Amino acid sequence: MAENYDVIVIGSGPGGYIAAIRAAQLGLKTAVVEREHLAGICSNWGCIPTKALLRSAEVLHYAQHPGSYGIKIEGTVTPDLKAIVARSRGIAERMNGGVGFLMKKNKVDVIWGEAKLTKPGEIVVGKSTKPVVQPQAPLPKNTKGEGTYTAKHIIIATGARPRALPGIEPDGKLIWTYFEAMKPEEMPKSLLVMGSGAIGIEFASFYRTMGVDVTVVEVMPNVMPVEDAEISNIAKKQFEKQGMKIHLQAKVTKVEKAANSITAHVEMKDGKVEKITADRMISAVGVQGNIENLGLETLGVKTDRGCIVIDGYGKTNVPGVYAIGDVAGPPMLAHKAEHEAVICVEKIAGLPNVHPMDKLKIPGCTYCHPQVASVGLTEAKAKELGRDIRVGRFPFVANGKAIALGEDQGMVKTIFDKKTGELLGAHMVGAEVTELIQGFVVAMNLETTEEDLMHTIFPHPTISETMKESVLDAYGRALNA
Repeated sequence: MAENYDVIVIGSGPGGYIAAIRAAQLGLKTAVVEREHLAGICSNWGCIPTKALLRSAEVLHYAQHPGSYGIKIEGTVTPDLKAIVARSRGIAERMNGGVGFLMKKNKVDVIWGEAKLTKPGEIVVGKSTKPVVQPQAPLPKNTKGEGTYTAKHIIIATGARPRALPGIEPDGKLIWTYFEAMKPEEMPKSLLVMGSGAIGIEFASFYRTMGVDVTVVEVMPNVMPVEDAEISNIAKKQFEKQGMKIHLQAKVTKVEKAANSITAHVEMKDGKVEKITADRMISAVGVQGNIENLGLETLGVKTDRGCIVIDGYGKTNVPGVYAIGDVAGPPMLAHKAEHEAVICVEKIAGLPNVHPMDKLKIPGCTYCHPQVASVGLTEAKAKELGRDIRVGRFPFVANGKAIALGEDQGMVKTIFDKKTGELLGAHMVGAEVTELIQGFVVAMNLETTEEDLMHTIFPHPTISETMKESVLDAYGRALNA
């Protein structure tokens, strides 16, 4: 007899494990199926360990420029690559173990293996084709393995993997994905990064700070193409000031491999082809959903461009089958997956007042140096939609705290509807803006107007004061610029 559950979640990344926990909290008998490691790509190979690498780079940057802060350090400050990578991997293991603890605490069964939908309400779990990494933290006593399991509700949260371009596929040695870029055995002297989205630009920032000669190739007109163009341009100038070479409206058409280097044929904006040689190359051209080998075709689950099609509550076209996170489409962000998980499960449980996902209120953060963060409409998009807008800007160079920190290069930009005062978007570049953006996210969720923000008291001295000043500037009332 197959063991029966109320909810089975396939995948234990940020969307999957949060869905499992919330289901268990609501009294639903729950299991999560995992083929490799708890906590998914985010905690094991993405969001968290990359921030550990970037923190090491940040510390190195300050240590190499002590004079800017009136500090003298005798001798040469150099990075210890093995120790940096070991610290990052140790943090990933800690996160992995933490999710194992949460599964036990919430009495969620963990089923190890690969799941496939076989018929409505049923999955078969087979042996994993990936090496399984079980956390050191104790899991529930009834951890399970291969077999048949049934559930009234099956949530697919299988995440995504790096996208590869034909003819330029990563090989793990000369052409890397984020997996290899996160644990280099030795630091390359030169690096070519293909793609300047969040993944590409964060690794470009890390390796450049580590002293690597970095070249970025981006097919779009701006680095971090999803960001507001003005913010992207400010970031680009800072990257170039750090010594990064950036080619926009350019694309890699061919890669030649040598014994220990690559030569990329890069078609520039003017149509001319330039050859760029580097020790290593990172392919960061996006990710694609893990929809294969799940049995979606068996049940007729609808997909589109490599992702599962869902409504605002995670429902697919097949009753009892749901999808959340990266596998359910963009934006492919961990916090989007987590929020989708809660929406999906609470709808399944029949809770009242469950609201569908509003993608315009999902913040985006890039942890390069300088950091970039945003929420809502860009200036260009607002104009494209025909909105009559007011735009406010405030530079970090006019903020006392930013000057005191030695981080005076940055800007906050706010976009309002001229008629209603509705905050349509907020865009930031500079120190710690990934921590500041949530203030605007909360404001948008509360339908805050410019008047509410103007009457809000911001503590002094803080970088957050740039947020209020940007609002004031949109209405011709900036006080400190």
